Amino acid sequence: MRRSSWAAAVRFEWVKFRTARSTVLTAVALAAWFPVMAVIVAATGSVQPDDTILGASVLGGAAGAQLTAAALGATFVTGEFRSGMIRTTLTACPRPLVVLAAKATVVAGVVFAVTLPAAAAAFGLGRAMLDTDAYGVGDPFPALVGVVLAITAIGVLGVAIGAVVRQAAGAMAAVVAVVLVPGMVAPLLGNVERWVGGASLNGVLAKMAQSSDATPETVGSLTAWPSLGVVAAYTAAAILLAVGARP
Repeated sequence: MRRSSWAAAVRFEWVKFRTARSTVLTAVALAAWFPVMAVIVAATGSVQPDDTILGASVLGGAAGAQLTAAALGATFVTGEFRSGMIRTTLTACPRPLVVLAAKATVVAGVVFAVTLPAAAAAFGLGRAMLDTDAYGVGDPFPALVGVVLAITAIGVLGVAIGAVVRQAAGAMAAVVAVVLVPGMVAPLLGNVERWVGGASLNGVLAKMAQSSDATPETVGSLTAWPSLGVVAAYTAAAILLAVGARP
């Protein structure tokens, strides 16, 4: 790979991504979460009176989408460690940062491209199925883009986790812990809840989706976009920490 260029590494990783059945199927599952859950939420009437159509139709799918995106990133890396192909990859491009950056770029591109139309479709389904006189609509743009960027960051975080843990089972356990545990533990922490909830992935998604549950007491007073910046910062830090991974 000439001079171990990032562009060449991205092309190489994209070929591996689209030719692996597991990653393609996971991407398809990622796309399904938003519209499927939007229909279920609307059909079952599982909407709080003070919630918006945007929050109701998007947050249900976001819960599964964030786990799927993180799993996609993690398994894209751990599969190479399991097969030993990581040695071939690092021989062709002996710069771990470039390799991880390329993997993160491919995962980020796929997650963004898949989830943006899926989230928009979910919002459209919510508007079609829910009574706009009974619920506020919410402001979908740029909120939907923010939701998708948050889930994209989670996919990149999965790449970092996969590079550190290297084993699929361990990586999945770590993904579940990172995605779910902060939101579960935060309510038990008293005055600290707002800080933990505000920096958690679920907290950022709730803010972006304008959920009625995103109160300052539970997710802090930091607004949605700065909160997304916090997620992006610790995702970037995780990638840098994962650079030391070796086959």
